[in-house]
Amino acid sequence: MTRVVDVLNPATDAQFDAIRTAPRTSAAHRTLLADLDCMNSVQVGGHGMSAPLPAAPCIIAWNVERCLFPEETAAQVAAHGADVVLLSEVDCGMARTKQRHTTADMAEALGMHYAFGVEFLELGLGSPTELEFCKDDHNARGWHGNAILSRAPLNKVGMVRLDDHGHWYCPEFGADPGQPRVGGRMALLAEVMTDAGPLCVVSTHLESNSGAAHREEQFKLLLDEIDRFAEHMPVVIGGDLNTGNHMPPEYDWRDESLFALAEQRGYSWDGTPDGMTTRPSLITRHPDRQMKLDWFATRGVIAAESRLIPSDETGTVLSDHDAVLCQVHRAE
Repeated sequence: MTRVVDVLNPATDAQFDAIRTAPRTSAAHRTLLADLDCMNSVQVGGHGMSAPLPAAPCIIAWNVERCLFPEETAAQVAAHGADVVLLSEVDCGMARTKQRHTTADMAEALGMHYAFGVEFLELGLGSPTELEFCKDDHNARGWHGNAILSRAPLNKVGMVRLDDHGHWYCPEFGADPGQPRVGGRMALLAEVMTDAGPLCVVSTHLESNSGAAHREEQFKLLLDEIDRFAEHMPVVIGGDLNTGNHMPPEYDWRDESLFALAEQRGYSWDGTPDGMTTRPSLITRHPDRQMKLDWFATRGVIAAESRLIPSDETGTVLSDHDAVLCQVHRAE
């Protein structure tokens, strides 16, 4: 069961002291993670319509790279008529994004309901390029995570933690010393009603600092939990799966084993548009790092349309990821 709350409780001074003094081990990380209320709850809020979504809803999945520009990002989503938005890399109470609750601000601009879950409790201000956006020398909350926005109410919400061993906390896993974090990759699940019946929508973000075998393990865990959450329900999974990441120099998504795993479990990748999905941005300044990281995996629905939405469509580069869009209808 996932604890659903109106307000997430921030880490206390005593909890930060425990984090600072704890050994950098998986066992210590699991203890810290279990003690943090914000890491074990999902915040829901926003105000949308009470009616169901259309029978063929339009869904956008977007890694918004911290969400530096919530209103501009919301405007771009609105321009493409999204009924559901699956977000990753959204900040809440981070100095680099002006301490804003970027999910709540996007939901307010769009007139949508939302669910927000914390992927990482950030212990620093961010990367060197992110420091350029900081006016404060502290994070008010330090939360970074995933979100689901929907025009229709979120009838049921769940969170799945895809690892708890401290991939970004323990040196043995190659943790980046410039981005110390408590937490791990996760997914948010929600049931929304459409005119054709209930639909399970999932926002997820798989590990970048690992290889294909670890991502397959994460995806298997996610599919198992979806079966428990929405056993007989159509499903749309959208997000940054980091396919081919940490495999230089080719960064070839075709080397990932999670695709075959999903197909064996009855999922299709047909809702994913063609083309690479990353680009240089204000934060990520790698002009030649072109990868296909962002996908839709669907079960029990057919993609009627799919396309890429450039993140610089309005002139400002909103993210180092382009958004992916698909419209789905139930399989006959």
